[in-house]
Amino acid sequence: MSRKILLVDDSATVLMMEKMILASERFQVVTAANGEEAQKRAKEELPDLILMDIVMPKMTGIQACRAIKDDPSTKHIPIILVTTRGEAESMEAGYSSGCNDYVTKPVNSAELLGKIRNLLGSQK
Repeated sequence: MSRKILLVDDSATVLMMEKMILASERFQVVTAANGEEAQKRAKEELPDLILMDIVMPKMTGIQACRAIKDDPSTKHIPIILVTTRGEAESMEAGYSSGCNDYVTKPVNSAELLGKIRNLLGSQK
């Protein structure tokens, strides 16, 4: 049974690149284009992991992360924030919102896959 990953980004190009990185691992991939949609899809799909951008319309990744972690039905889902925002304040805000890990763009595919495997391997 393949693991399901929710990719959240308002850039179709980024979503395509993330899908390409994940293709070798045979994950089932679902997508969302903003934080509001991410929150809804997380409840509907109950993915094994979420990769989420921070800067998005309607609801930021920080707000969506907090909402997903505050919901009893989705709080167990690991979230990796994948963003261009690499400064300390953004990283601190990400971890404070409940994310499990943080990756900056441009994404190093080996680093991202390592973090995904680490989080999924520890999931029960």
